[in-house]
Amino acid sequence: MSDSTILGKVERYYTGKFEEHGATPRGVDWNSPESQELRFAQLLRVVADPSKRFALNDFGCGYGALASYLEARGYDFSYCGFDLSTEMLEHAREANRGRSDVTFVGRVEDLLLADYTVASGVFNVRLDVEEEAWTSYVLATLEQLSAVSKRGFAANMLTSYSDPERMREDLYYGDPRFFFDHCKRHFSRNVALLHDYDLYEFTLIVRLA
Repeated sequence: MSDSTILGKVERYYTGKFEEHGATPRGVDWNSPESQELRFAQLLRVVADPSKRFALNDFGCGYGALASYLEARGYDFSYCGFDLSTEMLEHAREANRGRSDVTFVGRVEDLLLADYTVASGVFNVRLDVEEEAWTSYVLATLEQLSAVSKRGFAANMLTSYSDPERMREDLYYGDPRFFFDHCKRHFSRNVALLHDYDLYEFTLIVRLA
């Protein structure tokens, strides 16, 4: 299955969630604001010095919740969000109208090189894509995250250590050992695996410089 076919399936799924639930965590398929913000906190551990200004790419930005999270906590940042869903991007642009340091794009090619890139939840919803094809898609996307990042990138994923009775056929559960090893071998000697924050997932922190 081609990446364009996979992306089309993903776009339709998330646009449907957004149309159903609006600009809320459920609109990007999270259970609650608390779990969404907990994920943000883990991903932002990639930022080496949060007291200094940094440029951030948000890969799979949805309706722009991370930009609001950063602003509410007083970070000094510039931000570019990328998403497949036109409806989500339209909402995000309207909500951030007049802000020159916050932009949103609908093509990966339009992302600029930033200090850091984060990706939250973009690997979870496999739908009917075969697991092998999805794994290849995940690895290719990690390459994209690295390519638009100067200092590091971070991504989260549902874990293969989830309770079997809670696992769903349409979701992807990554093996944290496999992805840690892949990042160490292909991107950096400095990789952290976070698997201690009480969700059925893990976060990879890859430091490039």
